[in-house]
Parts: sequence; structure tokens; C-alpha cells
Amino acid sequence: MNMQKMLKDLQKMQSKMVKAQNDLQAQSFEAEAGGGMVKVVLNGQGIMTSIKIHPDAVDKDDVEALEDLIMAAVNSATKKKDDTSKASMEELTAGMRIPGLM
Repeated sequence: MNMQKMLKDLQKMQSKMVKAQNDLQAQSFEAEAGGGMVKVVLNGQGIMTSIKIHPDAVDKDDVEALEDLIMAAVNSATKKKDDTSKASMEELTAGMRIPGLM
């Protein structure tokens, strides 16, 4: 294979990966738990930007249930972000296994 062509192809892939990462960071990932009792939004960096807790979810005698709902919502939003990121990288690399990217 022509080395110059290979380097040019790698540069194109790198540019596409940078764009995909920037696009991911601009996205928001929302998830809810408990039938909408707890809703969270994460940005593309995985930082929580919003949390909404329905008043009915708050029971002073069962704080553990609210904690579980919050964890479930955050974990669900994180999984959405991770799945989107992985799908984007797989699309760019056409299924190649590149250490450090998958």
C-alpha cells in the first residue's frame, strides 16, 4: 500500500473522529426512572446538567428509594451517551479494533 495514501487516509479519519467527538460533546442525553419521577440530563462529556425530581418521589421515610431512582436515571443517561459514542466510533473505524478507541 502506498504510504502517502495511507497517511492521507489516517488524517481524514482523524479529522472525522475529532468532528464526531465535538458532535458528541454538543449533545444532551436525557433519561428518567420511576415512570418519570426522576429525570436527568447529561452533556456529551458525561456531566449532569439537569435533574428534575417529582415531589411525589420524595418520601422522608424512604430516602433509599429516591436514591435508587436517581442512580437509575443517571446510569441510563450515561449508557445512552456511551452507546452513542461507541456507535459513532465504530462507524468511523468500520469495525476495526483500534486500541484506545474502543
